[in-house]
Formats: sequence, C-alpha cells, structure tokens
Amino acid sequence: MIRRIALLLAGLALALPVLGQTTLNGAGATFPYPMYSKWFSEYNKLHSDVQINYQSIGSGGGIRQVLAGTVEFGASDGPMTDEQLSQAKVKILHIPTVLGAVVPAYNVPGVSGEIKFTPDVLANIFLNKITNWNDPAIAKANPGVTFPNQPIIVIHRSDGSGTTYIFTDYLSKISKEWEATVGKGTSVKWPIGLGGKGNEGVAGQIRQLQGSIGYVELIYAVQNNIPYGSVKNAAGTFVKATLEGVTEAAASVKSMPADFRVSITNAPGKTAYPIASFTWLLVPVQAKDPRNGKILADFLSWMVNDGQKMTTQLAYAPLPESVAEKVKATIKQVH
Repeated sequence: MIRRIALLLAGLALALPVLGQTTLNGAGATFPYPMYSKWFSEYNKLHSDVQINYQSIGSGGGIRQVLAGTVEFGASDGPMTDEQLSQAKVKILHIPTVLGAVVPAYNVPGVSGEIKFTPDVLANIFLNKITNWNDPAIAKANPGVTFPNQPIIVIHRSDGSGTTYIFTDYLSKISKEWEATVGKGTSVKWPIGLGGKGNEGVAGQIRQLQGSIGYVELIYAVQNNIPYGSVKNAAGTFVKATLEGVTEAAASVKSMPADFRVSITNAPGKTAYPIASFTWLLVPVQAKDPRNGKILADFLSWMVNDGQKMTTQLAYAPLPESVAEKVKATIKQVH
C-alpha cells in the first residue's frame, strides 16, 4: 500500500510541470528567425514553464495568422498597412525587436571577392535589363575585376516576405521605373527570376546555381559562406553591410512615429548601409487568455532589456537606446 502511494505521488510530481506549462505560438518573418530562436531558447532557460513556438513562414504568413487570431503574435519586416490593421479584431502593436541588413548575395564563377553594386545596376538586374555578368555597367563600378561571360540568374522570394518588402522598398526609392512598374510589398510581380521559399530557400538556390544573385538577410549569407557585395548609398559611398552601417541608418530617423512603422532604406549618412530595416513583432494589445498576455508582456520586457545584448553575435544590430525606451513604454499596453 505504501509503495502504491509513493508511486502515485511520484507520478503526480512528474505531471505537475506539464500541467503548469504555458505555450505561446508565433509565426512570421524568416529575416529575424535566428535571433528569435536564440531569444526563445534563452527565455525558456529562465522560465522552464514557458515554451515559445515560432514558425518561420515569412512576413505575409505572420500578418495573416495574427489577423486570424491563430497565434499569440506575428512577426514581419514590412509594417502592416492601414488596411490590414483595420481588419484586426483588437488593436495590434508593432514592437521593434532588432535591426538587420538585406544584402545582394551572389555566386559568380571566378569572382570570389566583393562586388560593388550601384543602385542603378541592382535595379536593372532585377528589372531584367542587365542580363550578363560581363555587362559594362557592372564592370564600371568594379575596375580590375574580370567578370565571366555568364548569364545572370535572378533569385527572389516565392513566399510573402518582409525581406522582399525591405528590398523592394529600397528599389522603389532609387528607381522610378521600379516604383512605377513593380513597386514595394511583401509580394510583388517579379519581372524575372526563380523563387525560393524563405531566406533559407534563396540562400540555398544561390549556393547551387552558378551565375546567380539574390537578396537575403545578412546572417544567412554569413552562415552559408555566400559572398555578398557592397552597395552605393545615398551619400555616394560603397558600403558593405555592417552593424555600424545599419545603426547609422536607424539613427537617420529623427522622429520615430508612435506606432514604430518607419522605413530606413536609402538613409542619409556617409557610412549608412542603404538596405537596412527594423523588424517587428505584431502583438495584439489584448490576448485571448490574460495569462498568455501577461507572459508575452514579460518576454517583451526581457527582450528589450536583456535580449538586446545578444544581437551582435548573430549579426543583428540592437535597438537604438531612444527606440528601446519608447518600446518599454509601449509594452505596458499588452495584457
């Protein structure tokens, strides 16, 4: 009898953590996925009773799921539009998390060094006007580099993507033709190219296909050992993506809007990297379950206070202090 009671008590002890477990579900952007994975893991080490599951399905999917109410939070690198926000059953906050860079990554036979890209060259490659790596316009910006007679294979995202939003937002600012014919968005009608799903898919295609070029978040180029080029910024300087260059682009925002929906592509500043962006968590002010809302608010506070210290090791730039302070105040609305 005593043995049966002991076994029963042992079973209850094992079951208690499971009964007290809280799971928060999120979905969206692949751009910050390496950072979010790190944060959710570190937060779980501090709060073993909280599990945060995140599906890296692209910003478009994150927006759809948070509007449908199937997740506790979404994530996007392109801010929701006024029309999308009007569809929400409860107010949705844009919570900036980190800053990142989108880079032109390539696989050009015989060229292992850094390729310099002018805004015109980038726009014309993706407009299908520059179609070979030995084009004079590419050579002009890269004296001393011998380019092969190799057709350019353009790779773009096939899914709704905040990385696409950042890249097309940039192209729309530097090319009137791009703005008029393609425009910006998480999904656009591409003039040319092959699609890859997620930053992972685009990076994989670039690695496999000689002559290819695509756009990926910086960490995906670094992790996959894919060469990526420097881009001529608004000040006329060729800048390779660095955390400092991304931070300078963010510093160009003199007045952060209250809802944090802001674009920092093609920012002024001598060393500002031109294809940079904030990325946001999309958080309903009022959670369906008040307990989940309280936990999510606690995670957000941890993220903006302690999580920011982990950003640089994964090639993201932390929030500027002035932005972080505003975020702390905004998080207080979440319940």
